This record gives sequence, structure tokens and C-alpha cells, in this order.
Amino acid sequence: MRLFIKTKPVLLGVLIALGVVAQGLRAEAASDTLVVAGGCFWCVESDFESVAGVKSAVSGYTGGHAKNPSYKQVSRGGTGHYEAVKITFDPKVVSTERLLYLFFRSVDPTDAGGQFCDRGESYRTAIFASDQAQRAAAEAAKAEAEADLGRRLVTPILPAARFYKAESYHQDYYKGDKLVLTRFGPKRQSEAYKRYREACRRDAVVRRLWGAAAPFAH
Repeated sequence: MRLFIKTKPVLLGVLIALGVVAQGLRAEAASDTLVVAGGCFWCVESDFESVAGVKSAVSGYTGGHAKNPSYKQVSRGGTGHYEAVKITFDPKVVSTERLLYLFFRSVDPTDAGGQFCDRGESYRTAIFASDQAQRAAAEAAKAEAEADLGRRLVTPILPAARFYKAESYHQDYYKGDKLVLTRFGPKRQSEAYKRYREACRRDAVVRRLWGAAAPFAH
């Protein structure tokens, strides 16, 4: 009995720890990911972090052959990598299908040479399917978008590849307050982002292409 009394607090601690681990595993299981490339990853990140059910959107590089690529390498070309965003979401709140619907209507999927003012291989659109179910969902979303637009879409559906997280200064750039030098003069990141997005005519092109169906055009 004395032994039980002494070990009871230890046992209780172990059970609590196991409960915390189990809760963490359940929370992890409640998340899913989708990786898309839609031109400037600042803009894709900004768009999808506004969607209910999205837990995070991380800027990075994927689809190429270079290991641990830098922004300079990717933007220069030749690595095969796309600027991409890994979207982590709660499938109980927002579905893969809904995110794919929003993705197609937030880009120009008829442009094979880049997106808006950003040209080159790293700025092309793509969806990186993690499994057969996600590929099927992406193919269905693409077919629906083609039917709605009445035009052929060039956005490929590719197998998921290793995702390299971009440099820290790219993460959440659209809401940063660090002072940066731009062609408009010194601006805080959030203001520089707004100026860039407007000058690149991202929203104007998306509105012209998709009309009222454009979900993020400001």
C-alpha cells in the first residue's frame, strides 16, 4: 500500500503526459496540406491565410532539382523550382476541393509564361498532388474551371516533391512592419507589398478573367 501511495503521483503524471501526446496526435490528424504555385508566393500566402479553416500558409520552393535553393537561385531560373505555398488547413472547416476552387480563380491559369508582371519558370502556376485522391480532386477542379472560363488551362497537376521553406523574410511579408527600400522609396513591408500587388496588376487581371468569381481581388 505504501508503495502504491508513493508511485501514484508518478503514475498520474505519466497518464497526463500520455493524454497530452494523444491530444497532440488528434490535432495533427485534423490537419491536411495542399501545395500550390500561383506566381508571387507573397500574394498566394496573403490570399489563403484569409480563408476560414486555413491554419497557415508557408512560402517556399518545390518541383525542381536544386537542393536547398535560395530565392536568388530560383528567381534567376534553371533550378526547375516554382515559388510555391504550402497550405495547412482543417478539413472539417474547409475542404481540399474548396481550396482548389479558390486557387484557380485567384490566378491566371491560361498563362504558361509566369503570372502577371512576374515572368519566368519560377512564377508558373501548378498544383502538387500529395496522393491519388488529391490528384483526382485537382483534375476535377481544373475541369470545372475550364468549363467556367471556356478556355484551356495550362496549370499542370504534378506529383508532390520536396518542399523547401523560403527565407524567413519572405514569410508573412504582406503584413511585416520592417522598413524596406522600394522604387517608391522606403516603405514598411506591408505597404511595399500593397504597392507591388497593385503595380503588378494581379487583382485587375484576375477580376477581368474571373469577374465576380474572383475570391481575393481587392
